[in-house]
Amino acid sequence: MNHTASSRPESSRTLLLFIAPILLLAGVIALFLLTNGAGLNIEPAAPIEELQFERTVLRPGSIELHVRNTSPQAITLSQAIINDAIWPYTVSPGPTIPRLGRAVVTLQYPWVEAGAYAIELFSSNSIAFGTEIGVAAETVTPSGATLLSFTLIGLYVGVIPVFLGMFWLPALRQLGPRWLTFLMAVTAGLLIYLGVDATAEALEIAGELGGPFQGVGLVGIGIVATFLLLDAITRRQVSVGRSETAQRLTLAFMIATGIGLHNLGEGLAIGAAYSVGAAALGTFLVIGFIIQNITEGLGIIAPVLKDRPALSSLVYMGLIGGAPAVIGAWIGGLTFSQPLAVLFLAIGAGAVFEVVYEIAKLIRKDTAKRPMPATVFAGVTAGMLLLYMTGLFIK
Repeated sequence: MNHTASSRPESSRTLLLFIAPILLLAGVIALFLLTNGAGLNIEPAAPIEELQFERTVLRPGSIELHVRNTSPQAITLSQAIINDAIWPYTVSPGPTIPRLGRAVVTLQYPWVEAGAYAIELFSSNSIAFGTEIGVAAETVTPSGATLLSFTLIGLYVGVIPVFLGMFWLPALRQLGPRWLTFLMAVTAGLLIYLGVDATAEALEIAGELGGPFQGVGLVGIGIVATFLLLDAITRRQVSVGRSETAQRLTLAFMIATGIGLHNLGEGLAIGAAYSVGAAALGTFLVIGFIIQNITEGLGIIAPVLKDRPALSSLVYMGLIGGAPAVIGAWIGGLTFSQPLAVLFLAIGAGAVFEVVYEIAKLIRKDTAKRPMPATVFAGVTAGMLLLYMTGLFIK
């Protein structure tokens, strides 16, 4: 009884110590507001207004602009101009868009296939927000046929080339220890390149996001959180005393996961290219990624070359590595979202970097008695150069 009674005041005291700084901080903020910013009372020379164009949908005789207000206050739209001509428009749900709110601006405009259009929207404060349609084409709409088409694109880009790369498994088993180390280093090089590429793409898209979304911060959260989560999972698996064979199989699955997340980003790019009518670009991307992704299958099987994994495990790894391209094509082609794309790419980069860390530990363990620094250097460099050369067909 006495122990319980004494613990209650202690708990109350601890809770008060936690709450006190928050209450004091609220008081400081209130004081700052009541004194008009410590007496400075500085007003901006012009209203701070930002409007982000998230998606453009072209239908016969109409243009839909999906926009989001990323400025500190509400924005009221007052005028629309297409190719220097004032044009009537409607806004749903209304012309006044609250902070971080979304709206759809519809212009009944007789656009022409393959035409180029510059569009400007003006706020009630006469601030202009512009976007461009480089090559006009009717936007793909969700249907059974489009879903099937994007599924096939994902299969061509992800699943098929990854499985083709994994078919090298029987031949690679005939190689000696030095070649196995070289292939592991090649895998590390491939993944390093994929991670850097995914990070660069995420930062590029993040630069197009509005200020409140803090794109760079979103990239950092995705990379760091994914890296630490996978590292924690790996350490937990090692702590339960799993065999080396099981650990290598786990590493192969992790490589497949990292590659799968990267292929999700590739699917997003291809689907988005098709959805805006850039079919030629989409086709070019498909061919380039097919050439590139066959090397990813090689990277998946590299850790298990010494072992005899079950056929079902190989099938699962191939699907984990390749199938996300299908999901990415669906998202990119039908409901592309910039914040979602940034997050997916960042998660993929974080997963890839963590897998590189695990591969490095495995290589160090395998070469503890017989170091092969030149072999590791050659493998990592070859892996990165391999993706650089295949990237020449894509970029």
